[in-house]
Amino acid sequence: MKLIIGDKNYSSWSMRPWVLMKHAGIPFEEVLVELQQPDTTERIRAHSQSGKVPCLVTDGGEAIWESLAIAETLAERHPELALWPRDAAARAHARAISSEMHGGFGELRTSMAMNVRAHRPGVGATPGTLADIARIETIWRDCLTRYGGPFLFGASFGIADAMYAPVVMRFFTYAPPLADTTRAYMERVAAVPAVREWVEAAHRETHRIAYIDDAV
Repeated sequence: MKLIIGDKNYSSWSMRPWVLMKHAGIPFEEVLVELQQPDTTERIRAHSQSGKVPCLVTDGGEAIWESLAIAETLAERHPELALWPRDAAARAHARAISSEMHGGFGELRTSMAMNVRAHRPGVGATPGTLADIARIETIWRDCLTRYGGPFLFGASFGIADAMYAPVVMRFFTYAPPLADTTRAYMERVAAVPAVREWVEAAHRETHRIAYIDDAV
């Protein structure tokens, strides 16, 4: 399979399936397309109808775009990996919070764009962003309490954790006020080998997107 992604420093959407597949040991060929370049959309459209990353091209040649659709496809193809929780109620809960992440938190996305290489404490802390952060902390605290941790649905890093991994990156970059339980979960996610590999690769990249790097 091929996974078409954007820059590891900036592409939060790409991070989700990449980290999930690496962690689960699902083999794939990475195709990285730098974002905000004159030929970016054209290069992505060679694989994805949406013209956006990520896009998974299966071994049968089928293209699946959107990070949550990719995760669902992987879960169907690899039921033995339990990428969603095996318990039906927990699985429904995991789908709900993953969908909330996929479709929500617009203020956080806008004011605290993913920028793994940067360290910008206090930037982007608008009232709307702080409300998004409070909601995310509530989701994490509820899951960690209900399912016992160390990850959102128990012992294993799964789709829900992958969906929120870019939020962990944002929290490290912008350092908003956070609860101790939030910080502890962030450290556990950051220690996952696949996440470490993504972060290390982001730091090796040299491409810059000015409107993100220079935002105040």
